[in-house]
Amino acid sequence: MSHLFSPYSIADLHLKNRIVIAPMCQYSAENGDATDWHLIHLGHLALSGAGLLIIEATAVEAEGRITPADLGLWSDDNESALRRVLSAVRRHSSMPIAIQLAHAGRKASSHLPWDGGQLILPEQGGWRPQAPSAIAHLADEPAPLALDNAGLERVLQAFVAAAQRAHRLGIDAIELHAAHGYLLHQFLSPLANTRDDQYGGSLENRMRFPLAVFDAVRAVVPVTMPVGVRLSATDWVETGWDVEQSVCFAQALRERGCSYMHVSSGGVSPLQNIPLGPGYQVSLAETMRRETGLPTIAVGLITEAEPAEAIIAEGRADLVALARGMLFDPRWPWHAAVTLGAEVSAPPQYWRSQPRGLSRLFGDASIGQR
Repeated sequence: MSHLFSPYSIADLHLKNRIVIAPMCQYSAENGDATDWHLIHLGHLALSGAGLLIIEATAVEAEGRITPADLGLWSDDNESALRRVLSAVRRHSSMPIAIQLAHAGRKASSHLPWDGGQLILPEQGGWRPQAPSAIAHLADEPAPLALDNAGLERVLQAFVAAAQRAHRLGIDAIELHAAHGYLLHQFLSPLANTRDDQYGGSLENRMRFPLAVFDAVRAVVPVTMPVGVRLSATDWVETGWDVEQSVCFAQALRERGCSYMHVSSGGVSPLQNIPLGPGYQVSLAETMRRETGLPTIAVGLITEAEPAEAIIAEGRADLVALARGMLFDPRWPWHAAVTLGAEVSAPPQYWRSQPRGLSRLFGDASIGQR
């Protein structure tokens, strides 16, 4: 039996296999509202046979968007638009759906990636980003506004409200985005956080606000609803956030009821030196899993079935996530099942697609033709 296609449970959330569709920004929302693009995008991914689908980074307030076209969940209109999309998807797929709640911090107010991705100044129609400290992400950018106590409370309550909206929408799990150089990661990293109050300086202080956000979200959704964290385990900069600090943070999260860790890296500094290669972040996930005991998702240039199978079989992670690879091949789980001799779920409308000699690919599926 394939390890990759074995079932797995995160708390009370039961997954048919260990394949996760990682959150991938689409930059296709209107005032934070999901559009027909999201219906098409999430709809076809929900037919892929993966065990879990995580909706892209979803801003908890308008100022927390990476770009003006980011998906959001701060308003009734946002909630209504996403409900329309989810209702349609769920009519045709039973795949569990999670959502990643995020705030971009100093990386907010940017052009779309395909338009250059640079900062949009307020006089150009953007807004002034907010961050732990008045330190720009790039040297030639104006500094963001350092959040004061009132701003911190506003952001925390925005995470809480978005989590409550996610629960009302029937979403199965919440993932808090503390990776890739966005706001919660900015608090953790000494490269972005030079505060001299209770939220800066020592590791304990730098963890304080992200932990407070986690506690507040965990408190307002049912105990049966998993709440996990996406974490950059290292900044890939010598003086930045590192694996040892990540382990301390994850241990603190576990004590607070964190359901899983989704382990990534980098994003907070343009000085990062990332050793890219197949599965380059898996060792980070392996360390986090070993040192914390939390269910762990590995991600990062995992593109082939056999390496994904080995990651699970060798106990290096509990699940594997694909992002760009799933965009390139939305039926990746089907093809991995063929390679590994496993079965995968598929809608009956597609049963006729399985190649001859693979009658068990879709389990007990069979179809006749008049």
